[in-house]
Amino acid sequence: MTQYSPRFGRALMAVTTGLALTFATAALASPGSGHAEGMKAGHHGCGARGGMMMSRLTVTGQGDARVAPDLAEIRLGVTSQADSAAAAMEQNAEQQTAVIEALKGAGIAAANIQTSGLNLQPRMEYPENGAPTIKGYEATNMVSVRVTEVAKLGEVLDAIVAAGANQINGIDFQREDAGETEDQARRAAVEDARHKAEILAEAAGLALGPVIVIRDAPVADGPRPMMMRAEAARDSSTPIEAGELSVSAQVQVEYALHGQKGGDACGPHDDKRGGDDAQQDDGEAEDQAAPGEPPASN
Repeated sequence: MTQYSPRFGRALMAVTTGLALTFATAALASPGSGHAEGMKAGHHGCGARGGMMMSRLTVTGQGDARVAPDLAEIRLGVTSQADSAAAAMEQNAEQQTAVIEALKGAGIAAANIQTSGLNLQPRMEYPENGAPTIKGYEATNMVSVRVTEVAKLGEVLDAIVAAGANQINGIDFQREDAGETEDQARRAAVEDARHKAEILAEAAGLALGPVIVIRDAPVADGPRPMMMRAEAARDSSTPIEAGELSVSAQVQVEYALHGQKGGDACGPHDDKRGGDDAQQDDGEAEDQAAPGEPPASN
């Protein structure tokens, strides 16, 4: 069995330790090493590797845009009363047929006329000291009409009333091609979100960073009528004021925040340590003597 002197063993251990330190240093400095990236960023870098979390700000922006309507929808019809159910339905059918013909004569296409309700019910009489009795019958036939020429809406209403229509249950103004107006509202919403974020960041003593996430929040209501007026018939043509429609959009934007001097506004991460603790650990490691060697003297 070959025996080595104690001096030769210490020399061999020193060479082995030096090689191990050389390989470890090369691995830490390699381009793909997380430690190398952490060293470049410093102990106070943002993100999971840097041990710090980036500060963020989330705001909601609201935008509106207005546009003139190019479409109107009317709900109208005829209500008829008679002593019998058959007579009420017959009389109603004659009147409603005349109304539909008047609509077509005013330039309304058949595709824009749709029956929306048909009802027949008894007309009850309730005497003070007796059982309720049937006094007659009432028939109602309603249609929904799309008018694509808003300027002619008053003439259309006059025509259907002259033809026998005795019910008009409201007018809804719409915009068929509202896509461009919706885009304008979205741009306004993004500008509103940016303005709010800048005010909040300035008040907190920080600088606004880039957008991290932006979301389009759907608005439940569609275009809303603004300054709309529909008046009863007084002259030869019923006056109708279409006004404008208001289209709304809402966005949610998340921004990064930076410090006043341009540095990232980050907070400490609980799972990472840096600064004096790391230096103390390094010092303790250096003070540990190699196996088989006496402690280094100061």
